[in-house]
Amino acid sequence: MKKFLLLAIALGSTSLFAQAADTQWLTNYEQALKQAKAEHKRVLMDFTGSDWCAWCQKLDREVFELREFKDYASKNFVLLMVDFPQHREQPASEKAQNEKLADKFQIEGYPTIVVLNSNGSKAGEVGYVEGGPKQFLAELEKQAPKR
Repeated sequence: MKKFLLLAIALGSTSLFAQAADTQWLTNYEQALKQAKAEHKRVLMDFTGSDWCAWCQKLDREVFELREFKDYASKNFVLLMVDFPQHREQPASEKAQNEKLADKFQIEGYPTIVVLNSNGSKAGEVGYVEGGPKQFLAELEKQAPKR
């Protein structure tokens, strides 16, 4: 019984550690810029319709949820989700912020990925890229190279 309990604790801690190491999507623009500046990273903004946009959900499944992307992103980006849900409530302040960002960056469709340098200037933009994390990241670096 003790061995079983120890094994359960060990597996549980490993799982918690793995979750803690995952990338985190912020929803506050100012917080993302501040963190990017402090960590000398770029901001990757995902303009998405998370609960209704099929291409956004496809990008999530094929790229953002996969380890290869998460590992790369954790070293290179602060992630910011700029969401426009249709089937769930969103805090009024977040909704207002997202509408201003969509206007500022002239977003015309979803998903649109905008990369900012650590100073908040636009470095590039991409949409859905077929082929998984490797192809997505290659196109992202082509359109928004590190400086």
